[in-house]
Amino acid sequence: MSDTGPIAQAVQLEIHRKMTGEQRLLLALEMSDFARELSSQRIRLENPNWSPALIARELVRIALLPRPLPARLR
Repeated sequence: MSDTGPIAQAVQLEIHRKMTGEQRLLLALEMSDFARELSSQRIRLENPNWSPALIARELVRIALLPRPLPARLR
């Protein structure tokens, strides 16, 4: 499933093929940072009174745990 048309997808693939391994790794890290920032913003909007530490903890929970934290860990 893709929201990119076949022509744009071919151009994108060609660009990625021409990138060095280091460039592809940096792109992946930038995309990961961007996704993490989007998630942090959503958490912040849904919980405006939370401290940055609580937001960071929730971000880690979302990334690593499929369910909410047990009560004893909250």
